Amino acid sequence: MDETAKGAREGGCRCGQVRFRVTEAPLLTMACHCKGCQQMTGSAFSLSTMHPTAGFEVTVGEPVVGGLHGPNRHLHCPHCMSWVFTRPDGADWLVNVRATMFDDARDFVPFVEMFTDERLPWAKTPAKRSYPRFPDLADYQGLVSEFQAERGGA
Repeated sequence: MDETAKGAREGGCRCGQVRFRVTEAPLLTMACHCKGCQQMTGSAFSLSTMHPTAGFEVTVGEPVVGGLHGPNRHLHCPHCMSWVFTRPDGADWLVNVRATMFDDARDFVPFVEMFTDERLPWAKTPAKRSYPRFPDLADYQGLVSEFQAERGGA
């Protein structure tokens, strides 16, 4: 199987000073409607693809922490300040890449949406699963399995 079939793809920030590559298909795709994501994206929600850290690498540049400077590390381009990816607290084994940072993001449809209690009234997604806040930690394994089965990856 070639790398593209396995999920390999590249992306980068708006100005191109930070570039990255993933070598595995996403474990899950998500939309977050929280007020923080609305403010950081200047939109109604953020779109993310969850990937194993082992299948993710920054190939150009050095991203910097931006947005929140706490346990969840939001990494941005130091020049154009695009929000490129997040390293969630306590989950060093995964990285959440902003789906719109991929060179081609057309096939990343959110499977899960979260923080729907903060959703703007008109903001709709085709997500199959919705949560008023984050899903319970115990739910993630089932969500990943369901997403993978739907995509033909299980």
